[in-house]
Amino acid sequence: MSDPIIIVQNLSKSYFLKHKNAEHYIALRDVLTNKIKAIFNPTSKISNLKSEEFWALKDVSFEIKQGERVGIIGRNGAGKSTLLKVLSRIVTPTKGRVTIDGRVASLLEVGTGFHPELTGRENIFLNGSIVGMSKAEIKKKFDEIVAFSEVEKFLDTPVKRFSSGMYVRLAFAVAAHLEPEILLIDEVLAVGDSSFQKKCLGKMEDVSKREGRTVLFVSHSMETVLRLCNKTILLDNGEIKQIGPTETVIKSYLNTGTESSSYRSWLNSPNIPSNNIVKLRKVSIHNESYEIKATFEITKKIGVSMEYEVLEDGDIFTHSFNFYNEEGVNVFNTHDVVSDLRTKPRSKGIYTTTMWIPENLLAEGVVVVGVAIIKIEPFTIYYHEKEAVSFNVIDYMKGDSARGNYTLGFPGMVRPLCKWETEKREMK
Repeated sequence: MSDPIIIVQNLSKSYFLKHKNAEHYIALRDVLTNKIKAIFNPTSKISNLKSEEFWALKDVSFEIKQGERVGIIGRNGAGKSTLLKVLSRIVTPTKGRVTIDGRVASLLEVGTGFHPELTGRENIFLNGSIVGMSKAEIKKKFDEIVAFSEVEKFLDTPVKRFSSGMYVRLAFAVAAHLEPEILLIDEVLAVGDSSFQKKCLGKMEDVSKREGRTVLFVSHSMETVLRLCNKTILLDNGEIKQIGPTETVIKSYLNTGTESSSYRSWLNSPNIPSNNIVKLRKVSIHNESYEIKATFEITKKIGVSMEYEVLEDGDIFTHSFNFYNEEGVNVFNTHDVVSDLRTKPRSKGIYTTTMWIPENLLAEGVVVVGVAIIKIEPFTIYYHEKEAVSFNVIDYMKGDSARGNYTLGFPGMVRPLCKWETEKREMK
């Protein structure tokens, strides 16, 4: 087994946050007194700010070997980006020690390492110099970088005029092709379009699996982490909660609670979808035990429920769900054409309706759900909330499900597990 290329020992990072002290009111007398004090003592600062120490990282320790692809996951504020900034030497740790054996390239936020006044061409050479490459080495890789980034037309334009997507394209191309031993990537790839994201994932697999370089990848996309990383670190409130095989850590993370994307309530909203007959109250995505979840295995059933209130007796209507992928393409729609209630007059009250997506139907990826209440005769849409909630579908069981063993995914918005029959025929 190779020696560790990154060693982190008891790493901690703290910041001091400023808060205003709670005050019921400030009297005119206090304002005048403070102004007079400032006149006679200009160096004194009258402030009601209170300082609080916040630990973004607390006693973090781990080792990473050459060629490992390591995901870093956790909720917002868990310390993921702070950890990468410390490893990139952008931020100095408060306590602890980091040992890194190799050149590091970082892509932490849009524009990292770029000078806005320089052109794309000039920034390629600047970034190469920063990671320790010679001019000859950069020239050797130059054409490959430009072709990958797809910004050749704007190469001699100052990058301050680039869109965020163009920034990310060029920055990733530079970081991935200038041959660092260690590549650190934050959620910045989410800025690019989906086709470029897939291209980046393929390149990250190339540099780690085929070229033996090390990748640390922060993401909220469990599907992407599962595809790319063979090891994952779970952070929570600045501490390591778990480190191990990616499938194991992701399952543990997803079972720790719910995510807001899969649940939405309009109970206290002034913009509640409604008319004078019915109004929407809640929409949720859940498992078979009715536990709200934002990520599901491809082999599990997925429940979609809406709660609504009927405001007027005697009307007849039915329900509809619409499903879209993250690019806005309609995957499928479903209407309630089977339940008895759809043909009967409703009485006032609160109702809940649930639709089940069968296992082994959806492909991996993000699914956005729209909900609607519709009247069949005459056809009338009472309301249609197009982006009510969303959820993720991922495949833990590589090769044992409808998805099959496709490392970087496979085309298609649905991937049902169909019945196949093959037989050998006798030759005549």
